[in-house]
Amino acid sequence: TGKNLLSQIVAEHLHRAGLRSKFVHLFLATLHFPHQHLVKLYQEQLQKWIQGNVSACPHSVFIFDEMDKLHPGLIDAIKPFLDYYEQVNGVSYSKAIFIFLSNAGANLINKVALDFWRSGRQREEIQLKDLEQVLSVGVFNNKNSGLWHSSLIDRNLIDYFVPFLPLEHKHVKMCIRAEMLSRGHPVNEKVVEEVIEEMTFFPKEEKIYSDKGCKTVQAKLSFHWD
Repeated sequence: TGKNLLSQIVAEHLHRAGLRSKFVHLFLATLHFPHQHLVKLYQEQLQKWIQGNVSACPHSVFIFDEMDKLHPGLIDAIKPFLDYYEQVNGVSYSKAIFIFLSNAGANLINKVALDFWRSGRQREEIQLKDLEQVLSVGVFNNKNSGLWHSSLIDRNLIDYFVPFLPLEHKHVKMCIRAEMLSRGHPVNEKVVEEVIEEMTFFPKEEKIYSDKGCKTVQAKLSFHWD
């Protein structure tokens, strides 16, 4: 997905091995923090893990995926490492990078994109300022965002909210063509059209944006070629 690709790009820019680097740490909410009654334990373990790894590498990268499935309050355990302290227990965290991936703001992003389209404006005209405040307030008040009433937002400890806009037909076609080329095949526009016809788009009447982005492109393309 776009969010995971961005994480990969950041990781590779900082560490040659990218996501495989021992200095890049990926946390999946449903895998690493599955039980709500163990939140306190998870918070303690998370703090120790971050402290130990940043001590070993100041440029450590921590990626928290599925934030919208994270138990409320758990992520506040990392507040001391993002806060405006020069050092915490003799360790500086100013060079460490924390990335939070979530689908919690998708509806808000889609609404802004549709409002632009309905007013006759292009998707490419949407700027970060059109979404940043909307997302910040939205995830703060969303009980299923993983950042509900979080001190990370309340104290402005998140530097950037990076929205991923919904994809139009032309963008999905680009994904299909790219997937063909990555498999060593020339682009077949007939197959591109066949795959795009099987994708679902919203709103129901206008069918402007892809429901699932490009997530199902690989599977659908394999079906047509197999």
